[in-house]
Amino acid sequence: MEIDQLCVNTIRTLAIDAIQQANSGHPGTPMGMAPTVYCLWQRILRFDPEDPIWPNRDRFVLSAGHASTLLYAMLHLTGTKSVGSDYEVAGHATVSLDDLKSFRQFGSRCAGHPEYHWTSGVEATTGPLGQGVATSVGMAIAGKWLASHFNRPGFEMFDFNTYALCGDGCMMEGISSEAASLAAHLKLDNLCWIYDSNRVTIEGHTEIAFTEDTAARFVAYGWNVLHVEDANDLDHIERALRGLQATKGRPTLIVVDSHIGYGSPNRQDTPAAHGEPLGDAEIKLVKRAYGWPEDAKFLVPDGVMAHFHAGIGRRSAELHRAWSASFQQYAQQYPELAAEIGQMQRRDLPEGWAKNLPVFPPDAKGVAGRDASAKILNAIAQSVPWVVGGAADLSPSTKTRLTFESAGDFQAATPSGRNLHFGVREHAMGSIVNGLSLSKLRSFGAGFLIFSDYARGAIRLSSLMELPVVHIFTHDSIGVGEDGPTHQPIEQLISLRAIPHLIVLRPADANETVEAWKVIMGLKHQPVALILTRQPLPTLARPPYASAEGVAKGGYTLADSGAPPEVLLLATGSEVYLCVAAYEQLQSEGIAARVVSMPSWELFEHQSQEYRDSVLPPSVTARVAVEQASALGWSRYAGMYGAILGMNTFGASAPLKVLQKQFGFTKEGIVDAAKAQLARAKRAIA
Repeated sequence: MEIDQLCVNTIRTLAIDAIQQANSGHPGTPMGMAPTVYCLWQRILRFDPEDPIWPNRDRFVLSAGHASTLLYAMLHLTGTKSVGSDYEVAGHATVSLDDLKSFRQFGSRCAGHPEYHWTSGVEATTGPLGQGVATSVGMAIAGKWLASHFNRPGFEMFDFNTYALCGDGCMMEGISSEAASLAAHLKLDNLCWIYDSNRVTIEGHTEIAFTEDTAARFVAYGWNVLHVEDANDLDHIERALRGLQATKGRPTLIVVDSHIGYGSPNRQDTPAAHGEPLGDAEIKLVKRAYGWPEDAKFLVPDGVMAHFHAGIGRRSAELHRAWSASFQQYAQQYPELAAEIGQMQRRDLPEGWAKNLPVFPPDAKGVAGRDASAKILNAIAQSVPWVVGGAADLSPSTKTRLTFESAGDFQAATPSGRNLHFGVREHAMGSIVNGLSLSKLRSFGAGFLIFSDYARGAIRLSSLMELPVVHIFTHDSIGVGEDGPTHQPIEQLISLRAIPHLIVLRPADANETVEAWKVIMGLKHQPVALILTRQPLPTLARPPYASAEGVAKGGYTLADSGAPPEVLLLATGSEVYLCVAAYEQLQSEGIAARVVSMPSWELFEHQSQEYRDSVLPPSVTARVAVEQASALGWSRYAGMYGAILGMNTFGASAPLKVLQKQFGFTKEGIVDAAKAQLARAKRAIA
């Protein structure tokens, strides 16, 4: 058998065997698209298996994440090495044959869908359809920005391409449309989507729900669209892939006509072939059609891995060596830029990055959270040159525009710009900033808190991938006022807090916002949802109130009489100053109260039990929690009998002060709740 075909069939049979052994998985796409992926990796892709985090590698994103065995087979056959969390190459295979044999089993490097960080060589966690292609747009933007920022005459430090393999499901999801439209606007000619057009989804043939002319849609966007009619024609596939290199000013879509389970003698494009193991009988027929030993399992014939080593292995190693030699000269000529590249790769920060952060004086009128954050973000971005981001058409409202002279706008003609314009595309924005972060930029995306729902899939993947992305959300409560219930976030705060590994920060004033950004920039493996107000908040005097540095611990004693507290007042964000006002009233009446600012439940839970008990003494059961959002979750801090002043409706359209009075968010309301709590506690003792 010809070596190319032998390699293709090895990919196919490894996928088939892994799925059958797991009795779970999707064999169709790995079988049908094996020739395309083989051609891309073996003949085109600049990816060094010996060092899968080489900064200038081409990126391959498997957006059709259900076809994960296709990627795992490639990582195994190319001998891709595993990389540790501190960026050393560990020297052992990232996907062993035993990993393939334990596909979809607990602890295997071959999870059901590809997972970044878990398996080296996986460029992005994929699974939810459309996320991978949208993330790839972020990678392509990063490639353009990195080239513009770092490249110098004679030194092409960054010129990588990004490839994403997607299917009909990705094309149906709205996020891919958002991302494709923006990619065309930005003329990302370093981006290629490979569309496996097999016309089958779980429910059946796509004609039941999806009959558009997808190629024409992409032409309308402004993409370069190529067509491969036979998914087995390696030469035609190669010509199409090289079309990316010849195309300027447009991203490329390659439509590959394939068949689910291509190679099976039955050749039936069926949902079962898409989403279920083939079964032993069908596998024997398939292997017979391939000219494969019917009873062999996980067979890698002699010569296959050597062929990959001589192809992608040797080609990429030579490219990598040349790049490294060039980088040595570059570092001598441009030491500051070379140092930046190293810091980016390690997610380190420049020395003295925080020295120009503002300090806000006490101010009863105060400043809005979004305005304070704008000053802080601009100070940080001037000290950390690879901070890049933007808003979903809302930067004038979220105040997230970088305004210093050299910031500029990222556009096709100005790829050095650091302000991105995502348009009204919240979901794609979330995935694109993930792609930027995967390329080691410090990225942020911004919008109104109510629209975090539109970006939830991407936010969840930020957390799953452990990316230090900053999701900035303003207009954080019923403080939106007259815009009414459609724009007043109620359940969004608790739903974000429910996402594992995501840190939610809702600062109470301008100086808490400074400390929140210090926490954010110190993170290397955790994303943040930064929740900010539209309306001004009083800037507290510190002293007499405690230092805002307590933000780093998630919750801290802000105001305290010094005597053992009788009642605890807990709040986040804009409600903290109301608790402070109530505290002063209670103090004047001889009631020992304590105000606890809790900007981040997640950070607070990271503290020792001793510290948490010092802030929230278990013996004090009289507690009032205040937040202009859903009360769900506050009982963990307010206790079984504590009062929770929260929202139980979607809000209303009216001026803020009217809404606060209507829904009980006033000094008087908190004082009354505190006294009721004290009375309850005394009755319980009696």
